[in-house]
Amino acid sequence: MKRLRALGLKSKIFFSILAVILFISVAIAFLARWILVSSLTSELQHRGLAIAQSIADRASGYILDKNTPQMVSLVFDTAHLGERRQLIAYIFITDTDSEILAHTFTRPFPPDLKRANILDQEVPQAFESVEVFGQQALDIAVPVKEGIYQIGTVHVGLNKEHIDNLVGKLRITFLGFILLIIIIVFAVSLRLTSSITRPIQKLISISDELSRGNFDIKLDFADSGWNVLDCPAYRNTDLPCWHFDQTAQAPDDGERLHTCAKCNFYRKRPGDEVSQLADSFRNMVWSIKLYRRRLRESEEKYRSLFVSGPDPVFVVDHEDVSILDANPRAEELYGYSRGELQGMNFMDLDPDFNSQCRPYFDTLGEEKSCVYLTKIMHFKRGRQPFYVNLHACPISYKGRHAVIIAVTDITEMIEKDAQLIQASKMKTLGEMSAGIAHELNQPLNAIKMGSDFLSMMSEQGREIPTENMHQVTVEISAQVDRATEIINTLRAFGRKAHFVKELLDVNRSIRGVMNIVGQQFKLSNVDVELDLAENLPTILAHDNRLQQVLFNLVSNARDAILDRGDRVPGDGKIVIRTSADNGSVTVSVSDTGVGIAEDDLHKVFEPFFTTKELGQGMGLGLSISYGIVKDYNGDIRIRSRKGEGSTFTLTFPAAKPQA
Repeated sequence: MKRLRALGLKSKIFFSILAVILFISVAIAFLARWILVSSLTSELQHRGLAIAQSIADRASGYILDKNTPQMVSLVFDTAHLGERRQLIAYIFITDTDSEILAHTFTRPFPPDLKRANILDQEVPQAFESVEVFGQQALDIAVPVKEGIYQIGTVHVGLNKEHIDNLVGKLRITFLGFILLIIIIVFAVSLRLTSSITRPIQKLISISDELSRGNFDIKLDFADSGWNVLDCPAYRNTDLPCWHFDQTAQAPDDGERLHTCAKCNFYRKRPGDEVSQLADSFRNMVWSIKLYRRRLRESEEKYRSLFVSGPDPVFVVDHEDVSILDANPRAEELYGYSRGELQGMNFMDLDPDFNSQCRPYFDTLGEEKSCVYLTKIMHFKRGRQPFYVNLHACPISYKGRHAVIIAVTDITEMIEKDAQLIQASKMKTLGEMSAGIAHELNQPLNAIKMGSDFLSMMSEQGREIPTENMHQVTVEISAQVDRATEIINTLRAFGRKAHFVKELLDVNRSIRGVMNIVGQQFKLSNVDVELDLAENLPTILAHDNRLQQVLFNLVSNARDAILDRGDRVPGDGKIVIRTSADNGSVTVSVSDTGVGIAEDDLHKVFEPFFTTKELGQGMGLGLSISYGIVKDYNGDIRIRSRKGEGSTFTLTFPAAKPQA
């Protein structure tokens, strides 16, 4: 059975057909041989019986007359008549006592033959095989009767060799005929099996080439009558031969090629199942080749984008955060070769990746989208920090769950932002110079007055009471501390602030700003009311940058109050409130200024937008403030109505307590 299963389909079909034909032929041969041999033998026996009966009819008179010469003549004439000499081995006549009356032997009569095939009374004939002079013969005995009496017996011996020769010729002729039929069937079955298996062998050959990855193999089905140009959809080479049956009636309706989901995929040609299988396989291969070509083109396109992209791109394993692939730009920016990057833990470049990105992809389940993080710190070779914007999306990479990460180096942009913020602060300091000078002048005046008092008492030689001396020196020291605090505040504010995050109490930043501008606002008849909540949660921000935001807001509030034409002394007021709610810290700055027109509300955070007169402002203050608040994951909103003042509300997420 193993050898049978190991045979090819062609051999199985061929040998199956051949075995069936041989079995049928052998069965027919045996059946026909039995029929023909039996018929021939029976015919010869009847012929011999007829000869014997004829001799018996004619010999009765000769026996009664005892005319031996006539009987001898009769048996010889009968035995040698025509073709009978080949069939008849002998003829002899006996009387009722089995004495030989006449015979055809030219040699002495065989004594054993005389006692063979004795015919009983009332028996019309008898048959018996005998051997005469070494040859087999079929002895046929019939009685010679005269009336109702038997007067003798006629024996006719049929030559069995002649009978066997006739049967042999018949067998050879018949077997030759059977052999000819087998040869014809062999040729027909061989051609038939070849015709059946040729398409299958071709399909196997194509399948083997496809398995080897050779998808450029030519679909050689020239003998099948299939031509891709016959497909009505072939004019669009992006499609396989989609010969939908419904499109055959409306071939110009290309849209239906994509919408006819239940239509036949291709036109079925008439033919057997093998031809249908070949057609189906051909269309399948054609479709695979087309889709593979599309896939290869798509891969080449995206590979080109990956390699030639201006920004670094990483493919990172989702499980162990190891870098699977990186483009040349990543090598250039991070200072590592591609070989060094592959296998490196991405957290060596981005230490906060697990805390910022992994939870996002781990908690969203199957419907994962991309995450976008801004202004996060990465490290180059040698732990050199720089800032990037990061865009990460989940992908499948070589059967693995991975994340593709694209980063954009924004260090230069942050530097420019810092320069812009610094310039804005310098501008603010310039605008606040009068108030700052007045703020510093007060402790200086107090120090001057105390020092003059001490000098005058010394010149006059008067003794200064210990109590007065202590009071003056304490006041001078307090005024020096006050001046020092103002100077330190100015120095800290004027210092260039880097993009860092630290735990910050917003109330401290508000008080620092008011220490600088509070006196100037008083000189401008603008009252500032602080409504600061105690025990506020800290936020992640930087004091210097947050002060810049507050400077911009209170300066705009002051300008809005001063711009009111109908203002009366005492009605200019700025209220700064802080509060905490639901894990966030809120700072609001309200004023009683002119307000903002409704049409301008959506423009106030745009760069270079200003409602001030030319030369009074560049329109960058609120834009910078907006950027700083967003850097700290905060939000800034405005509520204003023309003539009714404005309220800016800053909201920051409270910093999580340290574990």
